[in-house]
Amino acid sequence: MGSHKALNTKNPSPSRWSRKATEVEPGCDERDPVDPSFRSSMARYAGSISAVSDVSSTIPGMDSIRSHSTHPGGTRQRSPRTGRVRPLGVLHRRDLHDREKGGFGIGKTKRGKGSKLMAVADRTGLPLAVYVTSASPHEVTLVQDTLKERILRSKPSRLIGDLAYDSDKLDAQLAKQRIEMIAPHRFNRTKPRSQDGRPLRRYRRRWKIERLFAWLQNFRRILVRHDRYLDNFLSFIHLGCILILLRGYF
Repeated sequence: MGSHKALNTKNPSPSRWSRKATEVEPGCDERDPVDPSFRSSMARYAGSISAVSDVSSTIPGMDSIRSHSTHPGGTRQRSPRTGRVRPLGVLHRRDLHDREKGGFGIGKTKRGKGSKLMAVADRTGLPLAVYVTSASPHEVTLVQDTLKERILRSKPSRLIGDLAYDSDKLDAQLAKQRIEMIAPHRFNRTKPRSQDGRPLRRYRRRWKIERLFAWLQNFRRILVRHDRYLDNFLSFIHLGCILILLRGYF
């Protein structure tokens, strides 16, 4: 490694490949792992390859396709009206359906189309009932359907909602079922107030239902609906609620 053999200047080598494989020029690294004695045979020109006789000379139909896309001069065909070059008819990441994308239980919103998730939680924020439907109906009309999907036989004694649940008709319906609705009044309310400040103190606990929605949104399959059928999407929500219940009790 530390010494090199001197070159014979009187009788120079007729070929540069005649050195031994162990000789390396000073200051150069041996980068080629191939033995120099075999380099001459590898450096020869490749011989001619015999043509395959069982392959057709031309692809059938290419002449007809080429005649539609180009002129006899070899240029692309131009539009007779504008004179511009017509784009090629290539399909790439396009929807081939002639109708809008959608599914079951999808309604219009201010930002597009979507579904609405209704949920009832207990005092600790664990889910008791979930219901999914179109985003078009108002929340007031979905309270009864949500209570029917509860996992407990007994009905809750109180329900805490936001400003959207300020409805005298809803209060009367829940009062027949011995359920008290606690929701702050809207700012544009014209009817007399039906609730005082004492029941509204429980409204400060409403953040627990918001935490439940935050837990559900941690699951990517629930955050954005990708299922066409509403039952498939609801089944993933039930699966997420089961995981939340298991984490809460075990």
